[in-house]
Amino acid sequence: MAETQPRSSIVKVVGASMAGTTVEWYDFFLYGVAAALVFPTVFFPGNDPATGVLLSLGTFAVGFIARPVGGLVFGHYGDKIGRKTLLVVSLLMMGVATFLIGLLPGYATIGIAAPIILVLLRLVQGFALGGEWGGAVLIVSEHGDPKRRGFWASWPQAGAPGGQLLANGILALLAAFQSEADFLSWGWRIPFLLSAVLVLIGLYIRLSVEESPVFREAQELAKQRAADGAADAMPILEVLRSYPREVLTAMGARFAENVSYYIFTIVVSTYATTQLDLSTSFVLGAVLIGAAVHFVTIPIWGALSDRFGRKPIYLLGAVGVGVWAFAFIALLDTRSFGAAVLAVVGGLVFHGAMYGPQAAFLSELFGTKVRYSGVSIGYQLASILAGGLAPLIAVALITAYGSGYPVAVYVAASAVLTILAVATYSETRHRDLADDPALPKAVSR
Repeated sequence: MAETQPRSSIVKVVGASMAGTTVEWYDFFLYGVAAALVFPTVFFPGNDPATGVLLSLGTFAVGFIARPVGGLVFGHYGDKIGRKTLLVVSLLMMGVATFLIGLLPGYATIGIAAPIILVLLRLVQGFALGGEWGGAVLIVSEHGDPKRRGFWASWPQAGAPGGQLLANGILALLAAFQSEADFLSWGWRIPFLLSAVLVLIGLYIRLSVEESPVFREAQELAKQRAADGAADAMPILEVLRSYPREVLTAMGARFAENVSYYIFTIVVSTYATTQLDLSTSFVLGAVLIGAAVHFVTIPIWGALSDRFGRKPIYLLGAVGVGVWAFAFIALLDTRSFGAAVLAVVGGLVFHGAMYGPQAAFLSELFGTKVRYSGVSIGYQLASILAGGLAPLIAVALITAYGSGYPVAVYVAASAVLTILAVATYSETRHRDLADDPALPKAVSR
């Protein structure tokens, strides 16, 4: 087993990983909120508002299509040359794309070129985020105390609500102090341009960490095998050959987590503003409070998974979002701000029970020499079918039925898939990351 890092070291690694993850999720979620509230009128023809919303959310989905490609590319090189280098590259790519979106002229200025360029920049965002997640959680999982792996690895996960807090907070502030016309004209660009500052901060912190000891040990073994004439296969091929069940388990585990998250944080904006005639600031305020609670509870769920196991906590979250989805719609339909806050907070607390243990759980599914590729493939392939399609499916259901309850059924169906995937796999919290689950223990090192 690789040596356990001292507390000061793991705290530094967690801080560096989380700082970069927060910035990347800030960029990604900023786009998601803007796609629901701003982009339909800025980057698409204004003849049919409903069509504009669907087209705008379609560009949001494009980012998910690029994520598996990013996961494959970053996973391959992350398993070959290390986690740290690829994390720096992904952060730079995301930051540049987001900054350029803030400078992009609208449809009224450059016509059809506006949505085309927007799609291209969204592809870059998706590609970068596809490589970010695997490296960020692995560099923490591979550094820390195995007995507290769930807790430490959950902190990069908290970067998601951390980034959303930043994105929604800045957008809510601008929406509150600007007129609707000014916000749509230029105000929305400010948080996109601020991304440049956040990226520089994230890079400074992220460049200070060392490569994980588990990966360094695996790299030395790979060099010895190469010297003996036994070269390793490409990581992607090894994953598909030796870990097909693990990839499917990772995808299934992601399904309800991904679908529910985008319903509770992105689709809620469209539903509340178009079906319930609520204001933008009303929705952003509710999601902002929910994100703050989410940020706090994710590490708690991660710690609980160290004590009780990944499966029990994960299954609690999957069942929870499936049931809560119906309460979520009922609470929103009251048009009460307090009820809306409760709806979002409840949904995100149950979501956190999946998201907190997820980093450790997925890391424990794969051997070190293919771990970056394995977690990225499983995680990002699910993103296309789950998160990428969730806003489109949900908006289509709302438009067709004029109600949010079909969306609740959709979330519940996704929860069933996740329950089946997690319940049928063995508990993983006691696995040694220096071992390869695909090989007999005697030859796994």
